[in-house]
Amino acid sequence: MDIQNTIQDLRDELNQHNHNYYVLDTPTISDFEFDQKLKQLQDLENQHPEFNDDNSPTQRVGGTITKNFNTVVHDYRMYSLENSYSKEDLIDWENRIQKVLGNVSLQYTCELKYDGASISITYENGKLNRAVTRGDGFQGDDVTNNIKTIKSIPLKLKGKYPERFDIRGEIILPFEGFEKMNQELIEIGETPYSNPRNTASGSLKLQDSSEVAKRPLECLLYFIVGNNLTIESQYEGLETARNWGFKVPKEAKLANNLEEVFDYINYWDTHRHHLPYETDGVVIKVNDFHQQDELGYTAKSPRWAMAYKFKAEQVSTVLNSISYQVGRTGSITPVANLQPVQLAGTIVKRASLHNADQIEKLDIRIGDTVFVEKGGEIIPKIIGVDLTKRPTNSEKTIYITHCPECNSKLIRTEGEANHYCQNFYGCPPQIIGRIQHYISRKAMDIEGLGGETVALLFNNGLVNDYADLYELTVEQILPLERMAQKSAENLVNGVHKSKEIPFERVLYAIGIRYVGETVAKKLAKHYKSIVALQKAPLMDLILVDEIGEKIAQSVIEFFENQENVKIIERLKQFGVQMELVEKFNPNATQKLAGKTFVVSGVFEKFSRDDLKKAIEDNGGKVGSSISAKTDFVIAGDNMGPAKLEKANQLKIAIISENDFLEMITN
Repeated sequence: MDIQNTIQDLRDELNQHNHNYYVLDTPTISDFEFDQKLKQLQDLENQHPEFNDDNSPTQRVGGTITKNFNTVVHDYRMYSLENSYSKEDLIDWENRIQKVLGNVSLQYTCELKYDGASISITYENGKLNRAVTRGDGFQGDDVTNNIKTIKSIPLKLKGKYPERFDIRGEIILPFEGFEKMNQELIEIGETPYSNPRNTASGSLKLQDSSEVAKRPLECLLYFIVGNNLTIESQYEGLETARNWGFKVPKEAKLANNLEEVFDYINYWDTHRHHLPYETDGVVIKVNDFHQQDELGYTAKSPRWAMAYKFKAEQVSTVLNSISYQVGRTGSITPVANLQPVQLAGTIVKRASLHNADQIEKLDIRIGDTVFVEKGGEIIPKIIGVDLTKRPTNSEKTIYITHCPECNSKLIRTEGEANHYCQNFYGCPPQIIGRIQHYISRKAMDIEGLGGETVALLFNNGLVNDYADLYELTVEQILPLERMAQKSAENLVNGVHKSKEIPFERVLYAIGIRYVGETVAKKLAKHYKSIVALQKAPLMDLILVDEIGEKIAQSVIEFFENQENVKIIERLKQFGVQMELVEKFNPNATQKLAGKTFVVSGVFEKFSRDDLKKAIEDNGGKVGSSISAKTDFVIAGDNMGPAKLEKANQLKIAIISENDFLEMITN
């Protein structure tokens, strides 16, 4: 067998399957089959390092650490586009073109303008050579290692291609992936990302490429530049790039005149709201490359292209006041209280001002007439001030120095955008927020008790922490507003029933910062009880699977606070579960003691839950993600390729469910 050819054939086949899955969205083999082929390739590459290739599909998982991103000069300058905001602007643009070209026939390529981070990727002999950010247009940062983790970007091209060329595109983060990332942050008490565009851009400069690989980034390509391309037009270039293996948006259209361009704009001004990513306009390009060459460039922009920006609905109204909200963690958010105004179908009365820096940047003052837009078509935001209408007696806004709820002095840690109130146990919104978290569905899930009722109980002096819930009586609750006999009984019964909630959910409910659902389960499984967790030293915590220093330090700080310790003791006395209840299994063994398994895929003989239980019943541990501490991956059908890549990279044994059965029965 010719090993080199076998390796290359496997790489070509896997690249094609990767293209089918991530670019065409039409997979032709199952994830399990893909993973098996990837494992075969990984094994061959390990056995024959002389045939290593940096662009092998086994390298997609990342892992390279980049401390400093080198500055690279672009082979071809990345120009900015001139913007237009009306159809009259486009007519003027066409008139300028015809003055240069004469009265010639013009075709235009219309493409959606995606709102992401610009990238220039160089290919040499069909292989990805380097990837550079836009920078100032003349030079940018080399982010090649991070770009290679984005699976919609081909590492090796198909068909016939020039010896060397650059292709430009936009790194974007689809709404679905963005929302999932934010939900995970919210669950551990972290501040969510502001918008998909900034998150995508920031991802390119992460130092650990394996972290980039975890983010569901995509790359949409739109322009090829180089010598001897043998491509005659922009539209042909899009088709050619698609044939080479690039993800090129199918929304592009060839227009024979400006009327067809206007039809395209009108259509997408409405239908863009159904797209999976952010878009803020349309890019119109003269289609013919020879005409583009003749038109050339201004100092900043190509004369042959124009960006038409969709109008974000914008209104002006008066800023009546600024109030400050206190979150569960003590974070302060300034809020603009506006003269009510209709915007995008709703009446807007309030808009976020984010933080002190934003107020300073806008120099926003009480009484100002402000311009309001819906950021991302959802959240109202103030984008500017009409200085021509500023009252003569206006005064500069001074950001508050003390908490608006408890008057404690605010702090702002270096590197943090927000100010914080440190009065953890005396600040009402923080207290109410913690109790609301405790009763939430994924935590204690207390039936008959909602967020508004928590505030009502606190404001009437009936609860001051979540342990107080267990002392509530029907007689205390009945006098409260909107409380009848049945609802009061349901509330008390719901609180009593929460004593049955298992320890891992209690651990999540008590609100240790950064301890989300998954981390709470890990800690509960490892330490078995709240007492053992309280006594755990920092280094011991850090060594727990998937518990890093940040989480470990937060756990230590939580239990160092005597108020927290008192509340935990009260919860114990009320009968809340503070130990892991492990059911007795007469068939349990210790055959898998000291071994950690990760389960991935769909199985024939087990459900995933039954398989995990079988691991634990035989003394093993179940890991949620693959790491250096993983001993075995049990692979079923449709196992994700990313997990297989990670397992192969770490040289972790991959076994079938039959292999696992042999382990526990022999």
